[in-house]
Amino acid sequence: MADFDLEAMSLKALRQLQKDLAKAISTYEDRHKAEVRAKLEGIAKEMGYSLADLIGVDAKAIRAPAVAKYRHPENAALTWSGRGRKPLWFVDALEAGKTPGELAIG
Repeated sequence: MADFDLEAMSLKALRQLQKDLAKAISTYEDRHKAEVRAKLEGIAKEMGYSLADLIGVDAKAIRAPAVAKYRHPENAALTWSGRGRKPLWFVDALEAGKTPGELAIG
């Protein structure tokens, strides 16, 4: 580990060190997980398997975000995919007499 003479460092250098430390702390867990994953993949490969074969899931599968199906009638920035809980603006529009078809995109 490096020894620092903090008293001799300039304010600019101290602030840069503070930023570097904050970044190292915030990414520590991700870096540690990546190291462990690499070790496990190596062990699995030595035994003739992939890590995904052993855990039963593709470790790199990422779910794509849902496509918006409904749009707020007055604020086009507000959308809803039709999945999960109905947003308040959607419920309010239905109570005001709108139909889901009127709120549908395209």
